[in-house]
Amino acid sequence: MVFSLPHELPLPSGRFESRGEVEVWFSDELPEDLVELWPRLLESAEVTGLYPFICWPDNHGRPEDLGEVDAIRLDTVLAADFAEYRSRRLPYWSNPPAADALPDDHDPDDIAPWPHDPGPPFESWPGLAAAGPVSGAGVSPAEAARWAVADVLRTEPFVRTCSLALVPARRGADVPAILGWAAEASLPLLCALLRSWEERFGARVVSGFGSALTVSVARPPLDVPHAERLALEHVLSTADNIVDDPPTPFPEYAEGLVGLHQWRFWWD
Repeated sequence: MVFSLPHELPLPSGRFESRGEVEVWFSDELPEDLVELWPRLLESAEVTGLYPFICWPDNHGRPEDLGEVDAIRLDTVLAADFAEYRSRRLPYWSNPPAADALPDDHDPDDIAPWPHDPGPPFESWPGLAAAGPVSGAGVSPAEAARWAVADVLRTEPFVRTCSLALVPARRGADVPAILGWAAEASLPLLCALLRSWEERFGARVVSGFGSALTVSVARPPLDVPHAERLALEHVLSTADNIVDDPPTPFPEYAEGLVGLHQWRFWWD
């Protein structure tokens, strides 16, 4: 069903396109004032259910059934995934291969060797990370999202070829599944994680084009032990930029999440 656009917002020209049984509105080009418009779009979404997303209109596959997302029991699934992940990676964490044991073509002259990754400091699944700290001095989800949009517009070389999408959804975390965002990620697991991060960390999905997803974060962890448990959730999302492209040593990745208001994931 084609919906009415929020008449109070200065939206550019655009068109409706079908994504499965859902009609999605795409702008013909990104609004010039998108950074300032974004908090208003999020505020409007609380009433209209139309969530903003920066994307390529044609960068989508088959929409995912949200029932698949609803069915995921996140703590149970991640516990099993961590057990499998740990058994597979433990030999590399505990006994990394010596440089002279690697094939001759493993380390070309122009590529630095990958650093050793000691892995997460957990022998078993530690449970989901606690919610991010809430304080009067913190930023709102809308403000954190505004910062992330500004950064995407400033740093992403292909962002000006994207559109602003308004996606009918129960919550912003479901947008990648509704659009059928085309990446190698498991959309049901990813959207289940995004739903949980919305609740615990004030996260909001901002953009998804190519194979990269950007998420803003209002309440990031403020110390390393908290960040380590969150970092494990990021690892189990299967995102290649954390696991294999090249692998970021887990302690380094976790430390980088402390106070970080923007998360970026990509899948090759």
